[in-house]
Amino acid sequence: MASPAEAPRQVRRRAGRPPQALLSSARITKAALKLVSHDGYKGLTMAALAKSLNVAPSALYNHVRSKQDVLLLVEDHLMGRVDVSAFAVEPWDAAVRIWARSYRDVFASHLPLIPVIALLPVTNAPETITMYEAVTHGFLGAGWPPESIVDAVVALESFIYGSAYDVNAPADIFDAGSRAPEAPNFSDAVARRGQSGSGAGAEAAAGPAVDREPRNDADAAFTLGLTAMIAGLAATLGPRD
Repeated sequence: MASPAEAPRQVRRRAGRPPQALLSSARITKAALKLVSHDGYKGLTMAALAKSLNVAPSALYNHVRSKQDVLLLVEDHLMGRVDVSAFAVEPWDAAVRIWARSYRDVFASHLPLIPVIALLPVTNAPETITMYEAVTHGFLGAGWPPESIVDAVVALESFIYGSAYDVNAPADIFDAGSRAPEAPNFSDAVARRGQSGSGAGAEAAAGPAVDREPRNDADAAFTLGLTAMIAGLAATLGPRD
């Protein structure tokens, strides 16, 4: 029997960075979202992400090839937050309203991801594919011809993405300033935006004691546009009797 002095020594693992195997898409996504919440998308760099994960940048590059890959992971995770549940229980037009508003609200807080959604294939984005499957199933259940569905969804998405930017627009975006006299019709329309079509008489009849919620211009424009799009898409591409 070997003496205690001759017994093999237990090699203690050196402290330091965790092994690369601990990295995963889910862990990278979580760390990226945490960085974004603290520093915005400008703070999301590969070096910062590797540091937050306590790994060398080279280890991170073994899992994602570029920042664009990281953005795709984040985008797909956020797509899982888009509410598609109404397509299983609501009429088609009501389901589209709920889905579109949820979609807009999710990405209004993540504008830098919109170009990622618009330009990258969905091949490696399981949450995104799940979302599209639920929407497509809802369209089919409402009697839409299969060949029209993707075009309708793309048209709606184009409107949704633009509306997400509008949520972040400054309140005075249409203020012509000193050039207002050069565009009197536009400036008057801007000044009248949100006024009731019923006229001043109706407002006076309501009395000063009536409290009115301040108007959200982005929501008003979104509601108007979505209503028009739903009606137009149904009339041009939707189910045929």
